[in-house]
Amino acid sequence: MSVGNRIKQLRKNLRLTQKQLADKVNVSPQVISNWEREYTEPGSEDIKLLSKVLNRSADYILGDRNTSDQIGHDEEGFQNFINDPELNRWYKELPKSEEDDLRKLRKMWDIIKNDDNKSR
Repeated sequence: MSVGNRIKQLRKNLRLTQKQLADKVNVSPQVISNWEREYTEPGSEDIKLLSKVLNRSADYILGDRNTSDQIGHDEEGFQNFINDPELNRWYKELPKSEEDDLRKLRKMWDIIKNDDNKSR
């Protein structure tokens, strides 16, 4: 299946119009139409956005895989985490922290998680 056909199929599966998909990936509806009719192909940045919006891997959209390869929430969350500069810096500094500070952080985390469970 071609890239254009995959985009069209995934868009329809999500019940999105070309305009709705265009708005989500910051292009015009004409661009979506051109991709689906294979007049043009999406660039790498477009593929990244399509992957996120359509909830499929870039490999699948590009036709490199035959399975739907739906992106899981864990993988998406991890990608968002490593792409956030503040969280990335925190993650890198965490192992350098004093053991006592790590224990305090763990206690704070437990309080937050327990508070989240109570509010549900």
